[in-house]
Amino acid sequence: METVGTAYKIKEDGNSNAPNCPFLRFPGNSVDRIIPKPAFLGGSFQAAGIKWIASFPGNLGKGIERASAILILNSTETGLPLAIMEGSVISAARTAASAALAATTLRGEKPAKALGVFGCGLINFETLRFLLVARPEIETIQLYDLSRERAAVFQRKGAELAGRRSIQIVETGGELFARSDIISIATTALAPHLKSLGGVSNDSVILHTSLRDFVPQAVQEADNVVDDVEHACSNNSSLDLTAREQGNHDFIRTTIGAILKGAQPARVEGKPVMFSPFGLGILDVAVAHLTVSLARKEQKGRSITNFLPSPWTERTHQTVQ
Repeated sequence: METVGTAYKIKEDGNSNAPNCPFLRFPGNSVDRIIPKPAFLGGSFQAAGIKWIASFPGNLGKGIERASAILILNSTETGLPLAIMEGSVISAARTAASAALAATTLRGEKPAKALGVFGCGLINFETLRFLLVARPEIETIQLYDLSRERAAVFQRKGAELAGRRSIQIVETGGELFARSDIISIATTALAPHLKSLGGVSNDSVILHTSLRDFVPQAVQEADNVVDDVEHACSNNSSLDLTAREQGNHDFIRTTIGAILKGAQPARVEGKPVMFSPFGLGILDVAVAHLTVSLARKEQKGRSITNFLPSPWTERTHQTVQ
């Protein structure tokens, strides 16, 4: 969380670069996608890299993970690759750390006794893990998923983290919304399906991690905070649809980086605050940088000394026949 917070502040200072990401899709297939996320992060990191992450929701029915990823870090002095690593674990951890950091920042000193988990998959499980550290006062955890089976699996796994806290499955999303101080939404929805914030307390924090769950009207009912305005309003996200309908981005109040740096207040009164993070590549680079630093310190990982070719002037070349 500290690493993610530092990355957000560096971005707010203008010392980063994260180009908008094209989604690689396949003809006749609106569900599956692979996304490249290149990024540079300056400040104390001076790191560059790219995450190449695939999302195939149908994998869940095959007994394998929805997301898979490769992450590469490059030297900012030579451009040479420094490390290649599995990226889905880093991706899930940085997403959860970002959500927990936002929940802590936006909720402030108000206690958060009740957590609502909307969508019972890996991302929300990681978010639960981080939130129980960031907000130890949480007493009850409520779960909702379209699949009762997924909710039951999450309940069983979540109980290992929750200790003596109550962790229960609720029957409707509305029930969860009305009873939660923090609401974490991480689904595989491709189009908005939540039509209002009715029942949500004005003190609540909504972590809209999956980005595509709310219709524009519901988005406009919230105090909206993002990680990056341009990124969040892209690729048919709920905020993208809202911006197109409204013709501007005025419904977005500020960024999480501006709040962390004290340039903007954490929230405005009279509205639930909604954090809608695109999931910037700078976070992957930041956490990958931390991972490599820890790996070197603990002598983990494998060094491949002959991965890069020798200079072409030193190679032996055969005559082309």
